[in-house]
Amino acid sequence: MAATQAARELVGLFPPGTGVDHSGALVLGGVPVSELAEAYGTPALVVDEAAIRARARRYADGLAARWPNSRATFASKAFPCTAVYRLLAEEGLGIDVAGGGELTLALAAGADPAGLVVHGNAKTDEELRLAVEAGAGTVVIDNFDDIDNLERILATTRGEQGVLVRVTPGIRPDTHEAVSTGQSGSKFGLPVPQAREAIARLRGSERLRLDGVHVHVGSQILDTEPFVRAVEAVADLGEFAVYDLGGGLGSRYTYADRPPTVEEYLDAVIDVAKRLLPADARILIEPGRSMVAEAGVSLYRVVSVKRGDGHTFVAVDGGMGDNLEVSLYQQRFEAAIATRPTGQGEPCRLVGRHCESGDTLSAGVPLQDPRRGDLIAVPVTGAYTYALSNNYNGACRPPVVFVRGGAHRAVVRRETYDDLMRRDLP
Repeated sequence: MAATQAARELVGLFPPGTGVDHSGALVLGGVPVSELAEAYGTPALVVDEAAIRARARRYADGLAARWPNSRATFASKAFPCTAVYRLLAEEGLGIDVAGGGELTLALAAGADPAGLVVHGNAKTDEELRLAVEAGAGTVVIDNFDDIDNLERILATTRGEQGVLVRVTPGIRPDTHEAVSTGQSGSKFGLPVPQAREAIARLRGSERLRLDGVHVHVGSQILDTEPFVRAVEAVADLGEFAVYDLGGGLGSRYTYADRPPTVEEYLDAVIDVAKRLLPADARILIEPGRSMVAEAGVSLYRVVSVKRGDGHTFVAVDGGMGDNLEVSLYQQRFEAAIATRPTGQGEPCRLVGRHCESGDTLSAGVPLQDPRRGDLIAVPVTGAYTYALSNNYNGACRPPVVFVRGGAHRAVVRRETYDDLMRRDLP
């Protein structure tokens, strides 16, 4: 019974619909993991396309049912890949971009420029000009320089740009400091007194159309209370046509995590909005991590197993080059041997191939009789792993593979050594 419960817990971290075949091996999106490893090699990031689409519909439909004048917008920094942009644009979501690169990728994927929300605490003139020329629907004002620079750029285009003022409400959620953004002293947005000043100035602008306000207090938040407080904070600033309430809902990375469901999050946010915001206002939300994290699974091959001094080190062919979440945020990940995921296991330290003692994918994870050549599956890697992937130690970044209904296709190819040298000059 204990083994059966452990198996259910493990599979519950993988994308919905994940199962095991007759041999006991994991099947993702209807495709055996061994087939994926054979076709694309390891490390590889496998994404269940149906899982992302289903999550997008939960957000979009759930928000519309609670507040019809609304739109869910994908915080694309979580997974800035053209295939993901295209998928979510097909589902009717807007796209939140931070920087010219994400903006360019979103446009290349066919995203509607009118649904773009352009963020950034240090937008360059080039990025602002790109946003204006692309017809981006909304630019989020993070500082007074944004106002000056946009007005100067728009003076040469005879156009008008819709903007929101980002408010820093003085809220510190229970999350890692690096992804907490709403507290006093945050580099993002304007404290309430300065936000009021920016609002007053924008109301007198001839080229910038003040649509409303924006608030975002952080990421990987496992409680609805900070979101409620954020709505209360922007409500105090007055009545506007648009309220962008940001994102930040956490994902279930470990057996112990119990984040609010999408529906619980929406209930909490919209209940307070109905009490405090104008009934005819437009509400935007910006889910990122919670949109894509649980759809992704990283596959690795075991290179060595080392036992001694009371430890079992299981080293794989990836690591902090393709998953920086552990090193940056001390995020805990679970893992399993993909061909025998449900048996009893010994506590192991799953480590990467990079020359850093901090290159650990998971500490103390139970693996059943790990051996060289085993295929390892790490769930909940759809958010930020691709975005933060890097070439440390000359590592080539892994491919991104979509699976759905028993079919699979690469949407990002594996990087090569030629790619590493492509920008080098003689």
